[in-house]
Amino acid sequence: MIPDTRIAVIGLGLMGGSMARALHARGVYVLGFDRDGTQLEAALRDGAVQEALASDLAGIATAEVVVLALPVDATVALLPSLAACIGDARLVMDLASTKNSIVAAAESAGLGPRFVGAHPLTGSHRTGWGASRASLFDDARVFLCPTRSTTAGALQLAQSLWRELRAGVEVLDATAHDDQMAWRSHLPHLLSSALAVTLRDAGVRRSALGPGGRDMTRLAGGSPAMWLPIVEDNAAAIVDALVACEQHLRTFREAVAAGDRAAIARFLKAGVEWFDGEPERVLTRGMP
Repeated sequence: MIPDTRIAVIGLGLMGGSMARALHARGVYVLGFDRDGTQLEAALRDGAVQEALASDLAGIATAEVVVLALPVDATVALLPSLAACIGDARLVMDLASTKNSIVAAAESAGLGPRFVGAHPLTGSHRTGWGASRASLFDDARVFLCPTRSTTAGALQLAQSLWRELRAGVEVLDATAHDDQMAWRSHLPHLLSSALAVTLRDAGVRRSALGPGGRDMTRLAGGSPAMWLPIVEDNAAAIVDALVACEQHLRTFREAVAAGDRAAIARFLKAGVEWFDGEPERVLTRGMP
C-alpha cells in the first residue's frame, strides 16, 4: 500500500492489532475501533492507530479500505449496518476463520462488489492487543475468498495489501475454504482441546508435560469467544473431520487392547510416512 492510505481496522485483538501495527509500519494512516476501550487506548498510545473511531463508527467513511478483525458471528452481524456508513471505500475485508456465511452476508448487505473475505492461516493462543505484532503475517498463507460479484479491482487491491505485508496469497471459493479448514485448522484445535480436557481429568497439569505435550496442547489456550462461533458456523464439515479422527482412534485403541503389535506398528508407521511425505512449503509472496 502507498503511504498515507487511510485504512480502518475494526477489532484490535491479535489479528486486527497485528494488521494495524504492520500497516502503520508501512506508512499507512490507520483508523481503529475496539469495543474494549482499553485495547483501543493501548493501540493509540503505541502509535499504531492514529485516529480512534467512535462506537457508531462515525468517520469510517474517510477510509479507503475497511478491515473487520472480529469473530465470525460479530462480523456477520456488523455487515448490514456497515454498508450504510463506509462511503466510497474501495475494499472491505474480514479476517475471520470461516468464510461462507460472511461472504454471503456481505453479498446480501450490498457490499459484494468491493468485499473480499480473507483468512490468514497464522495466529497464536494469546489474544488481545498485547499479543499483536507487526510481523505476524510474515510468510503466512492468506486465503482470499471473493463474493460472486467482487470486482477485479477489489480483489487485486486485497492481493496487493497482503503482499505488502509479506504474506503469500491464494484465492479460494468460500465453501471450499470452509471444507478445507475443518481439516487443516479446526480439527487440530479441537483435538488440542480434547487432549487438554483428558489430561485435566487425569490430574495432569500442563507444567508436567514434556515439550511435545506442551506443543500439542498449546492450541487449547485459544479464545473460546473466537472459537465457539467458528465451530457453530462450520459444524457440518467439522463433524466429518471428527468422525474420521474418532475412527482412527478407535482402531488404534482396539489394537492396543488386543496387543496387536503389527497393527500398532502400521498405525505409527502411517503417521511417520505422512510426516515425512512432504517437505515444508516455502510460500512465494508472488503467488497468483
